[in-house]
Amino acid sequence: MKKITLSLLALFSVNCLAAENIDKQQHLSAGETSVKSIYASAFSSHSANIKTAKQILKFNGGNKFFEEPWAQSAGSVSSQDGLGPLFNNNACQDCHIRDGRGHASQADIGKKGTDFNSMLLRASKSVITAEQKKAIQQSLMANVADSCIGGQLQHQANFAIQEEASQAVSYEYLTVKFTDGFAVELRKPTWHVKANGCEIEEDTVLSARVAPPMIGLGLIALIDEQQIVAKQDIEDSNKDGISGRANYVWSVADENIRLGRFGWKAGQPTIRQQAAGAFLGDMGLTTDLFQTENCLPHQKDCKSSPNGNGDMVSEYDYEVSTKVLDKVTFYSNHLSVPQRRNAYASNILAGKKVFNEIGCNQCHTESYTTMVSTEFPELSEQKIYPYTDMLLHDMGLELTDFDKHSQFVEGDIQVEFLAQANEWRTSPLWGLGLAQTVDPRATFLHDGRARSILEAVLWHGGEAEKHKQAVLTLNKSDRENLISFLKDL
Repeated sequence: MKKITLSLLALFSVNCLAAENIDKQQHLSAGETSVKSIYASAFSSHSANIKTAKQILKFNGGNKFFEEPWAQSAGSVSSQDGLGPLFNNNACQDCHIRDGRGHASQADIGKKGTDFNSMLLRASKSVITAEQKKAIQQSLMANVADSCIGGQLQHQANFAIQEEASQAVSYEYLTVKFTDGFAVELRKPTWHVKANGCEIEEDTVLSARVAPPMIGLGLIALIDEQQIVAKQDIEDSNKDGISGRANYVWSVADENIRLGRFGWKAGQPTIRQQAAGAFLGDMGLTTDLFQTENCLPHQKDCKSSPNGNGDMVSEYDYEVSTKVLDKVTFYSNHLSVPQRRNAYASNILAGKKVFNEIGCNQCHTESYTTMVSTEFPELSEQKIYPYTDMLLHDMGLELTDFDKHSQFVEGDIQVEFLAQANEWRTSPLWGLGLAQTVDPRATFLHDGRARSILEAVLWHGGEAEKHKQAVLTLNKSDRENLISFLKDL
C-alpha cells in the first residue's frame, strides 16, 4: 500500500511539473490585443487593448473604406470613385471576405471565368536582359511584366473598356493514402488563360493567389528584423534540408531596400505599401505611393478612360487620398487575432507535440515578442504566437508557379524581387481554425487548391517533403490530434 501511494505521489508530481512547463499565455495568440470570438465576425474586431474613442473612430473609418465599393469615375461619391479602368474587384472586403482569406474558383471551363472575385493571377517574365536581372537581384525592381497583361491580370473592366483576358480553372483529382490506409482526395488546378487583343508571352510566369487573411498584420510588422534574418540558412549549412531566406524589396516611401514581410512571397515591406499596391493592382486606384494608372501601351481605351484623380481637390492628384490610405492602413494594422478556444485540452497539447516532433515548427516558428512602437503602442511588446518564420522556402514542384500553358516552370526564376517561382513565405497559422467559420467557402494554400487543412499539409513538398512523409505515417489518433491542434490556432 505504501509503495502504491508513493507511486501515485510521484506520478502526481510529474504531471504537476509538466503542467507548470506549459506556456499559460499561448491561448492569447496576439497577446493583449487578442479578441475572444468564435463567430463569422471573428476576424473583424480591432485590437482588444484599443480603448480611446479617437482610435476606435479611426479604425471604423478605415473599415468604411475597406468595406464599401468604389465606383467608376465620375461617381456620385467623389471620395470613392476612380475604379479601374481595369480591376479585379471593386471593394477590399470582397476579396478579403469578412477580413479573412479568399477562395479558389470553381471549375468553369466553357463559362466566362466566374468566381474569381477573391483571387488573381500575377505575371512576370523569365527571359530578361542582364541589366533587368541585376536590378531584380539588387531588389531595385520586383520583376519584368508581361507586355500583354502587365504584372497582374485584371479580369474586370469598366463600361466600354476591353477586359484584359478570360480565365478559367479545371481540376485533376488524386488520392493520397496514409500508412494505415486512410485516404485523402487532393485537387490539382490547371489554369486556362486567354488574353484579348494580344498574346501572353511564352516566357511569362503566372502565379495564382487567393486573398490572404488580414488579421495580425500590425504585429507582424513589429517583429524584430534581426530575429527573422537570424533564422536564415540559405546554404543549408546544418544539412537539415531547410534553407529559408528573407526577401528584400523596394520601399517606395523610403526609396530604399527593406525586408519583405507581407504577401504570399513577402513582396511588400509595409502595410501601407501593401494597401497602396492592392488599391492599384486589384482596383485600379492611384495613391500617393503609386500615382500612375495600370494601363499598358496597347490598351488605348484604358489610357483614354476618365479617372478620379484629385476629385476636383487641388491638394492631391490621385484617386485614393492620403487621408483615406492612412485610415485603411490604421485599420489593417489593428485587425486582431482571436484567442484560441481550447489550447490546454489534452488532445490539443498532444497534437502540438506531434507538430513539433515532425518538425513543422522548423518553419512555423511559434512565438515572438514585438518591438516597441511609439506609433502603435498597443501593439508594442506583445508576446505573439503567429507560427511563421517570415522566410521564403522552396515548397516543391507541385506548388511552383506556371507558364501560359499551365506547366510548372523550373530553374532559377525570380518572380517577385528575390522570391523564386517555387518559393513562398511561411504563412502565419494563427486564425487557421476559424477560417471557414469566417467564410465557409475559404480555401487554403496560395492558390486555394486545398479545401481542408489536412489537404494543405499534404501538398507540402520541397523543403517540407520529409515532414509531409512523416505525417503520412501517423496513426489515426496522432493524425486527429494534429488536425485538432491546427484547428485550435
